[in-house]
Amino acid sequence: MKEEYDFSNAEQGKFYVPAENIHTPIYLDKDVIQYLNEKCLTKQESLQTLVNDLLRKDIEIAKRVAL
Repeated sequence: MKEEYDFSNAEQGKFYVPAENIHTPIYLDKDVIQYLNEKCLTKQESLQTLVNDLLRKDIEIAKRVAL
């Protein structure tokens, strides 16, 4: 390492990304992904759409049960 670095031309926050804009990768088990892929073919929708719809329904059920 150098003893001293020149930061006179540095730009603060150049690579900053707000936490809410970061997408977390989700890894599914093989049997789950196989089932969902089969459902995607029959419904003709993307895997992302199908998973989001299923999760939204599950969240709605969880909310109803919690009341």
